Amino acid sequence: MASEVPMRIAVRLPAFEDWRAQVKCQVGCPVDTDGGRYCQLVAQERYEEGYLVARAPNPFASVCGRVCAAPCEDACRRGTIDAPITIRALKRTLTERFGVESVHPDAQDRLREALVPEGNRYPGHLPTVPLRGAPQGGRRKVAVIGAGPAGLSAAHDLALLGYDVTVFEAAEEPGGMMRFGIPEYRLPRSVIRGEIEKILALGVTLRTGAPLTPERGLAALRAEGFEAFFLSVGVQKGRDLAMPGAELDGVVKAVDYLLNANRGYRMDLGRRVVVIGGGFVAFDAARLALRAGQEDRAGEVRALGAESDARLVEALDSARAAVRGGAAEVTIVSLESFDEMPVLRTAQGHEEFEEARREGIRFQPRRGPRRFVGTGRLEAVELRGVTQVFDASGRFAPAYDDADVIAIPADGCVLAIGQRADLSFLRPEDGVELTPAGTIKVDRATLATTAPGVYAGGDVAFGPRNLIEAIANGKRAARSIHEHLSGEAARLEAIIAVQKIPTRDYRMIAGFELLDRAAPPTLDLGRRSGIAEVETAFGAEEAIAQGARCLVCHVQTIYDPEKCVLCGRCVDVCPEYCLALVPLEDVDLPDEDRRALVEAAAAGGLPLSAMIKDDAPCIRCGLCAIRCPTDAMTMERFQITQRYAPAA
Repeated sequence: MASEVPMRIAVRLPAFEDWRAQVKCQVGCPVDTDGGRYCQLVAQERYEEGYLVARAPNPFASVCGRVCAAPCEDACRRGTIDAPITIRALKRTLTERFGVESVHPDAQDRLREALVPEGNRYPGHLPTVPLRGAPQGGRRKVAVIGAGPAGLSAAHDLALLGYDVTVFEAAEEPGGMMRFGIPEYRLPRSVIRGEIEKILALGVTLRTGAPLTPERGLAALRAEGFEAFFLSVGVQKGRDLAMPGAELDGVVKAVDYLLNANRGYRMDLGRRVVVIGGGFVAFDAARLALRAGQEDRAGEVRALGAESDARLVEALDSARAAVRGGAAEVTIVSLESFDEMPVLRTAQGHEEFEEARREGIRFQPRRGPRRFVGTGRLEAVELRGVTQVFDASGRFAPAYDDADVIAIPADGCVLAIGQRADLSFLRPEDGVELTPAGTIKVDRATLATTAPGVYAGGDVAFGPRNLIEAIANGKRAARSIHEHLSGEAARLEAIIAVQKIPTRDYRMIAGFELLDRAAPPTLDLGRRSGIAEVETAFGAEEAIAQGARCLVCHVQTIYDPEKCVLCGRCVDVCPEYCLALVPLEDVDLPDEDRRALVEAAAAGGLPLSAMIKDDAPCIRCGLCAIRCPTDAMTMERFQITQRYAPAA
C-alpha cells in the first residue's frame, strides 16, 4: 500500500500586496476611495478628515453619496459575515457637512485651504486646489467632448494639471445622464450643479448647445489649437426592438422616456405600464410610474443609487420615470429569473428590489416580449417564456418557449434594453475606429483610441457603465493625456504609513460585532410627492453606529517571532479561530521563503514552528495582542494610498 502524502497548509509571507488587498472596499472602488477609512472617521466623529478622504479622489463625491453603485459595499469584508457597511450613505453624511450641498457656504473650500496647502497632493490623489501659474510656454489646449461624469472628471484633473480645458456639450445643460437620466427625487439638480460649478471654477470652459458635427468635428478643433481630445459623448440613443407592434403609440425607449421626463415634459403612458428590463433603469422607471398615478401616497419608498451591471443599467431609471403619466399598475418584465436579475447582484440592489415590491410593482421574471398588440395605440404586451438567458460560454443568448405565451393589458411600455452612441460627427479621416458593437475602440489601460492624441471613455467606449466607473475613466484619460502632451511617463506611487497602536490603547468600539446594517432613512409615504428627495441622510447617532460596524481592515496583527514564547495564548483567545501554531514542515511555502526562514532560525537549533493566520474571518478585536505576555503580537495600522506622480 502506497504511503500517504501528508497534507500541507498553503501559506505565503505577508507583503505589501497583502496589506493593500485587505482593504477590500478601497480595492473595489474604481477611483481608489478609502471608504473604510472615512467610515471609521465618522464613527470617531472626525468629520473633516473623513470628508477629505471621501472627496480627494472623486470630484463627484456629493453625487456618489446619493446614487453610486457602491462596488465598495459589494467588496466589503463585513458582508461575508452579515451585511456590508453602508459606505455610500456615510459618504453622504460627510458631504452634507462639507460638500456642495452643505448649509455652510463654501465650507469645503475653507476646509481644503486650511488642511491642504496650495499645490500639495492629499495622499494618493491629485491636488485638491489648482496649481499656480501656467506651464512654461503657455497652457496647452485640451478639448473634452461631452459634459457627463467621465468628461467632467477628466476636465477636473486636467485643469489641476495646468491645462486649458474646454468642454463641448450638445445638450442645453451639462451633466449627461446624471442630469437627464437619473430622476430628480434620487439626485437633486442642485447637487449636480454645485459639483459642476466647482469644476468650472478651476478655469474649465464649458460650451453647451455645441454638438460636434461632420463639418465641425475633430479637424476643426485641431485648427483652433486643441492638441488632445477626450471623447465622452455617452450613449443617449435607445436601442430598437425588431418586433411586431414596436411602432405603436405608447411603446417608448427608456432613454427617450427618461430624457423627456427629466426635462419636465409629460409623457402619458396611461394607467397600465409594462417595463421591459431587469436592471436599475427599469426599476427607476417602474417606481416613478407608480408615483404619478398615486399622488396621495406619492410614489417611491426609497431611492437606491446602484447602477451596476452595464448591460441592463438603464432598465431601472426608466421605470421610475413612468409614473409621470399616471400609472396605476406597473409590471416589470425581465428575461432573468429572480436569482439571475442584475438588480439582485448587489447589496443596494436587494434593497431596491424590496422597496419596489413593497410599493406594489408586479414582476414577470423569465419572460420576454413576443409582440405588441393594438390598433394605432398599444393595448397589450404579449410575453413568452424564457428557457435560457446565457449560453454555455456565458454569452447573452436568450432562448424562448413559444408554447408558453401570456398577454398583459398595457397602455404603455418602456423598453429598457440598452443604448447606443451617436458618433455621426466622426469622419474616416479622423482615424477613430469603432468596435463591432458600435463603441469607440480604445486601449483599456490608457483609453487611447486609434487616432493619435484622441482618447475615449465612459459609455461611448465600454457601453452603459455605472457612474463611478465613468468618473474613473475620466481620471485615467486625464493622466494619459498629460503623459501624451508632456512626453513624460507618469506613475502611481504607493504611499505607505504604518502606525503601531499601543496594545493598552487598542479597542474596537464596544458591541461593534452586534450592530446591524441599517438602510438610510426615507420620507414617509404620505410626504412623497413630485421631486422631493426620498432618501435622506443618517442622523448623527445612527451614522456613528453604522461607521462603528467597520472591521477596520487597515489594522493588521503583526507577529514578532523573536518575542514569541510559543505559549499559544493568542490562538486560544481568538474568537474566530484565525490563528494557529504549527510545525514548519506542515506548511507549504515557496522554496525561497522557506530557505530564508530556516537560515534565520538555524542558530537556535530547535524545531521550527510557524504562526499562520487566516485573515478572512478576522474581526480585528485585538484579543490576541492583549493576551500576549511578551508583546509578540501587536496591532498596526497600514494606511496605503496611491499618489499620481508625474515625472519631474
